Amino acid sequence: MKPLTADRVTLGFIGLGNMGSRIAQRLLDHGYQLAVYDLNNRQTEAIAARGGIVAKSLFALVRTADVILSCLTNDAAVISVYTGPEGVFAGAKPGTVVLEMSTISPETSRDLHRVGSERGIEVLDVAISGSTPAAEQGILTLLAGGNRELFSAAEPIFQSIAKQYFLLGDSGSGTAMKLVVNTLLGVGMQAIAEAVVLGEKAGLDRERLLEVLSKTAVVAPAHIGKLARVAANDYSPQFPLRLMNKDFELILKAAAKTHVSMPATEAAFYVNSEELADNNETDFSAVLRRMEEAAGIEAVS
Repeated sequence: MKPLTADRVTLGFIGLGNMGSRIAQRLLDHGYQLAVYDLNNRQTEAIAARGGIVAKSLFALVRTADVILSCLTNDAAVISVYTGPEGVFAGAKPGTVVLEMSTISPETSRDLHRVGSERGIEVLDVAISGSTPAAEQGILTLLAGGNRELFSAAEPIFQSIAKQYFLLGDSGSGTAMKLVVNTLLGVGMQAIAEAVVLGEKAGLDRERLLEVLSKTAVVAPAHIGKLARVAANDYSPQFPLRLMNKDFELILKAAAKTHVSMPATEAAFYVNSEELADNNETDFSAVLRRMEEAAGIEAVS
């Protein structure tokens, strides 16, 4: 398979949310011909202003694209977009390549690969690890599952949007790895929240506590930026809590299916759910605020 370079292929991108819009802009910046489809006109207009083409329908997009990328909210959205009567598989020509980047269950990834193969369409699950700033800077980590030859051919696309990318195995392996990664992301944030509250109740200055904690080896890079935002009481969504909780649901379903006990993850999911009931559009780091409230610590202004 020839490399999927900007001079060889046209791209179609479906789903211009927080991550998708930034990835699409990176692809344009690297010279790819790009058509986009999203129900949010504001997002499509922003891409059009950068030189992208706005498809009038999903069907129109897939008929003209050699490579289709998608970044959608959940399994239901992915299944609808790909297998609906006017979806990707109904309109894409044989030989089309799909790079599906949503955080979904490995089972859904494998189903897409199977159905795509029946229609002569090769599907690679390419889960994304990284924040919106990482997407803007093109330093994401990509976790892929599927055909090795396709993975190699897609490297020019990956290099446009990511710092590193890994093939984990057969179809579904990329999304399985994403669940592993996000287990540590979500449970780690809950552990940090509990530790910070312990320090505050012991009389430590909150700002100094967060500053020093960010300089220790025990805090992962993904959490360090959160500590600075927490210090400013900034819980605006970079990675929305609702998406973290959606991922927790996928993780716990996978655990139940494989008979894996995950008590810490279950506890973090419970705290997330409580916070989500009160604040739908907030960052997943807001669990720290939740734990402070539970401990009777007044909010920092």
